[in-house]
Amino acid sequence: MEKKNINDILQRNVAILASHTEKEDGMMPATGAPLPSVLEVKRIVQLVKTIIFTDYFHKRQADERMRSYIIGVNMEELYELLQRQIACGLQFCTECQGSAEEAAKELALRFIDELPEIKRLLYTDVEAMFDNDPAAQTYGEVIFSYPVVNAMTHYRIAHVLHRMEIPILPRIITEQAHSKTGIDIHPGASIGEYFAIDHGTGVVIGETCIIGAHVTLYQGVTLGAKSFKYDENGNMLNVPRHPIIEDYVTVYSNASILGRITIGHHSIIGGNIWVTNNVPPHSRIQQSKAVDLSFQGGLGI
Repeated sequence: MEKKNINDILQRNVAILASHTEKEDGMMPATGAPLPSVLEVKRIVQLVKTIIFTDYFHKRQADERMRSYIIGVNMEELYELLQRQIACGLQFCTECQGSAEEAAKELALRFIDELPEIKRLLYTDVEAMFDNDPAAQTYGEVIFSYPVVNAMTHYRIAHVLHRMEIPILPRIITEQAHSKTGIDIHPGASIGEYFAIDHGTGVVIGETCIIGAHVTLYQGVTLGAKSFKYDENGNMLNVPRHPIIEDYVTVYSNASILGRITIGHHSIIGGNIWVTNNVPPHSRIQQSKAVDLSFQGGLGI
């Protein structure tokens, strides 16, 4: 093909794609300010992880002053990135009033005030995972390599931002963990301390889930909605629709717990079952025993 023909095709499609469509414009915020940066949001999570697990994700420092200096440098960068990305996210807030930049500074500081509690919660998650997995030899093994630590770091950051009603950023953060670990936790879910997910792949935790303390999930568990409610115009309502899991509950692999039901404390939910009704405390729910339907006398199908 001649070079002129190639250039004509390229230029024609550039012109088409550069033109704003009505649908494209309808999906953009009204302001012309920059949109959130996925790369900067990823850096925000990395900085929080380095601040919280300083000795694991930075050169270990015995000197408290040097440790304080390193955390301080990371904190300054975190604040700058946070306020910038929060301001970008606030463009999607239809009810926000005033300057996004000024609001972002205050919200960024509010988030930084939450870091000690985020750290406390994450160390309980590490402890829970270590205590629940006999294959784990050290806490360091859990922190460095277990997907639950990565997923919960993203979730606990995103949950604070979600509570602060910051648009967009919480979902970017949890979906980054989802794509890397296979663990899908909505930032709106409420998860207590000492939370563990063994293996993790395929776990789904919906937006309105409430999970207590000392809860353990295994791979493939779904804490989802059974049905959805609509208003008179046919619009889906965002109402509580996911399970409540009380303290000291264990849910084994590939179990699906659906709807706004309560799983009572100290219960065990077996693998590969559907639960759509309330479960009293201290229950043990499991599959019926398998029925042997094997062929006799060498008979085939």
